[in-house]
Amino acid sequence: MPFVLETATPASLGFRAEMLDRIGRLIEAHIKEGRYPGAQIALARHGKLALVRSFGAARLEPSPAPARDETLWLLYSNTKVVTAAAVWVLVEEGALTFHDRIADHVADFARHGKGAITLLQVLTHQGGFPAAGLDIPRSAWEDHAELKDRICDFTLEWTPGSRVEYHRLAAHWVSAVLIEAVTGMDYRDFIHQRVIKPLGLEGELYVGLPASEGTRAADMHGPSEDGSKQLRFTQENDATWRRAGVPGGGGFGTARAMAAFYQALVRGGALAGARLVSPRMMQYVTRNFTGDRVDHYMGMPMHRGLGPHSRGLTPAIRGLGSLASPGTFGHGGVGSSYCWADPETGVSFAYLSNSRVPDPWHSRRLDIVSSLVHAAIEDAG
Repeated sequence: MPFVLETATPASLGFRAEMLDRIGRLIEAHIKEGRYPGAQIALARHGKLALVRSFGAARLEPSPAPARDETLWLLYSNTKVVTAAAVWVLVEEGALTFHDRIADHVADFARHGKGAITLLQVLTHQGGFPAAGLDIPRSAWEDHAELKDRICDFTLEWTPGSRVEYHRLAAHWVSAVLIEAVTGMDYRDFIHQRVIKPLGLEGELYVGLPASEGTRAADMHGPSEDGSKQLRFTQENDATWRRAGVPGGGGFGTARAMAAFYQALVRGGALAGARLVSPRMMQYVTRNFTGDRVDHYMGMPMHRGLGPHSRGLTPAIRGLGSLASPGTFGHGGVGSSYCWADPETGVSFAYLSNSRVPDPWHSRRLDIVSSLVHAAIEDAG
């Protein structure tokens, strides 16, 4: 089946070829240095795909397997924006508002003083329970009655709305339970039916990876303590965990799928003639709701929207590139990846890799890679 985006040359879409070649050489150097086994990038503009490149190995064991354009990569927290998009659909249909209290739809969420927490506070990482959800047991991955009970039992660490602090998994576990309460569907099925399928990204993007697609998935790794080799993770490469579709960090996709997804967002919520949400919704969810308040987990302002974050005007920002326009929005995956779109130019970009590398190297390489993409854009669009 042909990909949803038509392919065009980078030059025809206003990109400088020599700058894109520089990105390729940089990634090849990273792999040669042993920073990660493999990676994939994709670049799109004006509803067309300008570039897809796969590098290195998708898997190292039992023998190296090359990364291919159809390889699926663990998205980690890039998944958050895909899950948030399902919430946007429900808000646009009138099933929710961003100012609803979670407890209006999931009554037991009011436990432990959480009754007044709003959906907006949850999606902007102001909910007050950032460390919750890190220990959801395997039994709750498929037993969603248990999942709901455990999410409702989250306890507060600080007063909701009083600070901004990245909720690594908690916020989107809440979003998943909310989706199920409102729709009566498994959140994974709803995301597939109402976000992925309408955009033509079936087979390219998953929240809940079927076992039948496991051979396409890149294995995730982390560097050894001395950095001399890549060590294969256990949980992230487990078929049951992949199937669970952790809504804040367990999605899988190709780089071209993520570039296409962000094309839909930057083009007012539509892709290839199919509309996900309205332009007004996209303007709203990509606003900066947290200003220049410091995110206490990230150590810098993150300019949180209702799913993605934006560049803003601060001196530095994670992942989007220092050269990005203030309205550029996107999200990253811990130690591995970033995906974003720039409303000024209509460019979307995805960079995925299969090793979870710690900072400061991780953030520095993403700033360089993303800024090189911005520098490759020859016109304002």
